[in-house]
Amino acid sequence: MYSLTPVRALRAMVVLALTAGFATHLPTAHADTAPAVAAKPYMGWSSWSMQSSKYPGLNPDGDYSYLTEANVNKQTDALADKLKKYGYDHVNIDAGWWMDKTWKSGFDEYGRQKADPVRFPSGMKAVADRIHSKGLKAGVYLPAGLEKGAYGDGKTPVWNADGCTTADIVYSDLRTTNGWDSAYKIDFSRPCAQKYIDSQAQLIAGWGYDFLKLDGVGPGSGKSGDQYDNVADVAAWNKAITATGRPIHLELSWSLDYGHAADWKKYSNGWRIDTDVECYCNTLVSWENSVDDRWDDAPAWTDRAGPGGWNDLDSLDVGNDAMDGLTKAERQSYATLWAVAKSPLFTGDDLTRLDDYGLSLLTNREVIAVDQSDAPPARPVTPSDAQQVWAAKNPNGTYTVALFNLASAPAAVSANWTTLGFTGKADVRDLWNHEDLGSYTNKVTEALPAHGSRLFTVTPHGSAVTSTAYEAEATTNTLSGNAGIADCSACSGAHKVGNLYLGGKLTINNVVAAKAGTYQVKIAYVSGDSRSVAISANGNGATGHKFPSTGDWGTVGSVSVPVTLKAGANTITFDSGSSYAPDIDRIDVPKSSS
Repeated sequence: MYSLTPVRALRAMVVLALTAGFATHLPTAHADTAPAVAAKPYMGWSSWSMQSSKYPGLNPDGDYSYLTEANVNKQTDALADKLKKYGYDHVNIDAGWWMDKTWKSGFDEYGRQKADPVRFPSGMKAVADRIHSKGLKAGVYLPAGLEKGAYGDGKTPVWNADGCTTADIVYSDLRTTNGWDSAYKIDFSRPCAQKYIDSQAQLIAGWGYDFLKLDGVGPGSGKSGDQYDNVADVAAWNKAITATGRPIHLELSWSLDYGHAADWKKYSNGWRIDTDVECYCNTLVSWENSVDDRWDDAPAWTDRAGPGGWNDLDSLDVGNDAMDGLTKAERQSYATLWAVAKSPLFTGDDLTRLDDYGLSLLTNREVIAVDQSDAPPARPVTPSDAQQVWAAKNPNGTYTVALFNLASAPAAVSANWTTLGFTGKADVRDLWNHEDLGSYTNKVTEALPAHGSRLFTVTPHGSAVTSTAYEAEATTNTLSGNAGIADCSACSGAHKVGNLYLGGKLTINNVVAAKAGTYQVKIAYVSGDSRSVAISANGNGATGHKFPSTGDWGTVGSVSVPVTLKAGANTITFDSGSSYAPDIDRIDVPKSSS
């Protein structure tokens, strides 16, 4: 992020559907069976959190002034000394390296960003060389588009492209693009356009950089519509990086549009799914602005992450005690979510003054192993309520299980084995405390502080859950209000019940339970955004639950909710109340209660 405009104001903006499709031919991304970069989520340090903070003393020469060669060198040395042995190996220089202290940009004779001589007197190559000398990788930052200051009345020549000038690479009406409208949109139907991106890629590759953060990318970054569609830019960067012959990691930012997830995966190695985690306040971050947003926003993206490309939750700022702006419980929960979601683990903390607790969070090898393992990212197995359970099945048959209490008061949180797919006994290991807790039958329950968490490895010794499925669209069910049956190719019976809004209800009839008890009912649903629904059994009191987004209206997700049933036939009702509920595909009711 690099605009002087407070970016927090953009959080509330709704990214609308594109008004026009992208028609330009895109180059094919290279498809390696073993990715040259991003085989696992990267780990390291980034400068932006300290640049953006108003914490006393961090930016003594004005906003964003922390970014200097001297400060990058200090953080490089600290990373090499304290964190490199744990896998942290990237030093990423964020926005402003080509700008003076007043945020005025500098460019070379070919319209490419040029290091500010005050901030980086040795130049960008020397900085990368020094980072490499410590056995680390160097990262750099650029915004999407042709920066306005690089245009030069359209007469600036493009490097290594005879006859091409900046007027030949943009639209004639000089339409703007990126999250801050700080650049002119590049027209990739024009032959000179790719050559300009090639020239930028050759420059940073020649300097020796291993990582590029391309920021302000749309659809996303608070923008939508054809003017802000930068898929062609990302594809061009992919092609240009490949042509350099250097394995440069391409990371995209920020709040990328889920509708283009396949494009981000095809052409890049990582994508920010959310707005900046920094609070732009007197600390680095705060819980409400916007660490806690990630629990709502990450689930939809879970299936998109894997070797070669990862969901980026942004900087992990848990190492500096008061400067972070969080309680100890919040710092642990922050680190827990990043690890189970398999986000890149890069911190924006001051590595020269990590406190003992922060250092223990950043260097816990068992937690780092969760992030770096071959297991898929965890997903919520319960609704997105104040108390949540996230889980992932590991290749060796164990489960990674995270318990979260997102409420502002202490609460107990239980992980029921039925929600993981088995019943009976399981061994539980506490990863944060490196402690085997013993054997638990059917579930584990922990009392958690406000915004607290626990992280376990669960080794099952029981049997697989057996369930009875009930399709939402079955003719034996009762639909009322606006509720109706709709086609759904991804749903188990090729149909779902939708239009559950403003009083619309679905009642699934004849749900049979062998005996009275509480059952962990698994609900398959579709929801393009996070929605709530009230669930009741047999006309008794309803409990409201918030279901996480599945990303779009064609993808099925599932969560489990506790429902109290009587012996024999039951009804389970989904009531939208005065709002909008998710579409329901089916429910699976275990043969035995929990």
